Amino acid sequence: MELVHRGKVRDVYADGPDELILVASDRVSVYDVVLPTPIPDKGKLLTALSLWWFDQLSDVPNHVVSATDVPAEWAGRAIRCRRVEIVQIECIARGYLAGLGWEAYSKDGAISGVALPAGLLQGDRLPEPVFTPTTKVAPEDGHDEPISFEEMGSLVGVELAERLRTLTLDLYSRAAAIAEERGVLLVDTKFEFGLTPDGDIVLADEVLTSDSSRYWRVEDWKPGGRQYGYDKQYVRDWASDLGTWDRTPPGPEIPADVVEEAARRYRFMYERITGRTWTG
Repeated sequence: MELVHRGKVRDVYADGPDELILVASDRVSVYDVVLPTPIPDKGKLLTALSLWWFDQLSDVPNHVVSATDVPAEWAGRAIRCRRVEIVQIECIARGYLAGLGWEAYSKDGAISGVALPAGLLQGDRLPEPVFTPTTKVAPEDGHDEPISFEEMGSLVGVELAERLRTLTLDLYSRAAAIAEERGVLLVDTKFEFGLTPDGDIVLADEVLTSDSSRYWRVEDWKPGGRQYGYDKQYVRDWASDLGTWDRTPPGPEIPADVVEEAARRYRFMYERITGRTWTG
């Protein structure tokens, strides 16, 4: 098989003209920089959670061909997928004020051109979920940048932009309801979509993992400050709190206690959402 792309977390291999193998590593990236310290079992956890969510949303076409028909050395952390044309937009849905959404709101009262009510607190639930797309940029070429819906339409066409916005918000709302039944708040999430040769939209890449989403426990939620998360935000917060790293390569080594806690949070959220015990 040919390695066709090495991402921040996933490696993509071509297996013939029509299929790809997506292999999730234990690498962790923050601020588009891959840190030198892996998180044990992270690749397997992301893959297992993503597959669980694909099953929950199986009425929406996706790119998964098989989770078992993969090379033995990648078992548990690889997915065989059909090759599709990836839309070069990160489709983000936000139901709460957190992360870059909170930063944007604090600055000008809006996110990606979507005006929000005044007086909201960090961690607040939004009146309704909002769609906040970003560009999709390779790490070596810069950073993903927030864009308005109108800018997205100029990049991919208004019709496709409208279809993706509707689908993103629908998927978010459905997933948020499933998560909340399990005592989990789906704060925000990123979807990626592909197009078949016939122009059909296909859900691609990972879906609703603890890397592509923010998750809070219902019992921990307290608007007005930083929330206790069970996702990659824990590592982002650690890196940000260092005060000595300028967010450019090389990234700092992650201490053993932070690695252990990050791994615990990834495992916890997998088990809480799926109801399954993680066995590795």
